[in-house]
Amino acid sequence: MTGENAWSTHEAAVQRLRDSYRAIPDGSPVRLAKKTTNLFRPRASTDAPGLDVSGLTGVIEVDPVAGTADVQGMCTYEDLVEATLLHGLIPYVVPQLRTITLGGAVTGMGIEATSFRNGLPHESVLEMDVFTGAGEVITTRPGETLFDAFPNSYGSLGYATRLKIALERVPSFVELRHIRFDDATRLVEAITDIAGSPGKREYDGIRVDALDGVAFAPGEYYLTLARWTEEAGSRPSDYTGQRVYYRSIQQRERDVLTMYDYLWRWDTDWFWCSGAFGAQHPVLRRLWPRSKRRSDVYMGLLGLDRRFDIIDRLDRRKGVPLRERVVQDIEVPVERLPEFLSWFDAEIGMRPVWLCPLISTGIHRDGPGEGVGDKWPSYPLEPGRIYVNAGFWGTVPVGPGRDDAPRNRAIERKVHALGGHKSLYSEAFYDRDTFDELYHGRHLAEVKKIYDPDNRLTSLYDKAVKRR
Repeated sequence: MTGENAWSTHEAAVQRLRDSYRAIPDGSPVRLAKKTTNLFRPRASTDAPGLDVSGLTGVIEVDPVAGTADVQGMCTYEDLVEATLLHGLIPYVVPQLRTITLGGAVTGMGIEATSFRNGLPHESVLEMDVFTGAGEVITTRPGETLFDAFPNSYGSLGYATRLKIALERVPSFVELRHIRFDDATRLVEAITDIAGSPGKREYDGIRVDALDGVAFAPGEYYLTLARWTEEAGSRPSDYTGQRVYYRSIQQRERDVLTMYDYLWRWDTDWFWCSGAFGAQHPVLRRLWPRSKRRSDVYMGLLGLDRRFDIIDRLDRRKGVPLRERVVQDIEVPVERLPEFLSWFDAEIGMRPVWLCPLISTGIHRDGPGEGVGDKWPSYPLEPGRIYVNAGFWGTVPVGPGRDDAPRNRAIERKVHALGGHKSLYSEAFYDRDTFDELYHGRHLAEVKKIYDPDNRLTSLYDKAVKRR
């Protein structure tokens, strides 16, 4: 989309969005006319017209001198990275799945291995245009009410049509070190040593540019330390073929990937979840086209299972207990990670678990805050404090109580007790008072009154919490 006509093309797409808003009957809820999603919570089916965002999927302009990009809200990170890597640049944080959109990551709290030094995707946004529930396009910047409340609002305040983001210069390759730890306390010490010293950020004297890890089993923890480099040193590995990236963490101490392949190392097999579809079986993998080894394909297969109840039917036929879907990302303070993993092993028993350290850069205002301190109101993380995101995605046998979501509810209680938070891209079960306490729901409601006075957009609580 980039070029002389990019801005006029963008304005035309925004006008189509406005026109589609006007076509929605008064009093009807406003939603996106978008069939694809990276959310794991139920979406109400409807034939009602929605917002036309079909023309808001591209990169408007990359400024390699300033190190910035103007990007449309529905642009996927796959397309964004393709445009910025041509200039040796990438977004400060690139979420791990190709079809996550920039607007989605900002309103829905994306994360990746650079988050221990660059924070979360919204913290490198310089300004954005938001299409509000009132049908207006508002340009907003850090420190302004709408901008600060937007992260973790999941469309309850509006949708980003354009975002201006800062970019980071990167070389061509990434050198990886996979470090094993037998004790979770030692793992935490290493994370704290690397992430807790902004002027240092190294391990054994070698710089660390990106940091994540995997807990494979009790007593088997790995940190993957990534260093940007122009020298490959050896032929870069390719995990889009027969080999599977997450298995290499246990098998190799060192590795080299191209920058492009590093950014999408988790997408090819949806972390490890492609195994549920047989895509990691050596024979089936040879038959499975490379172009179809990607997260959105697996998401489509999962959608078919939901639609036709395939796994539940097979489990009933086998006489095995019904399974509860446990698909969550949570954050706990780094010092509470060993306690969480120990509890998780005993009570949930699901492995592997992805580990991703993060440090919020916070909000720097010229004046006093808005009653919630110098943090993002809708997802309050203490700036400068080290948290660890734990991601776990699968199912566990629970039997006839499955519909009450006992494991998910237990996770929510434990994370709350540990002073952590849970991402809201998946199902949530909080009561209203707890939800408002954790995500400053009352503050969000006040902002919503300003930018969605007729309540056309679904509230965050109604979007995120499983309702009965």
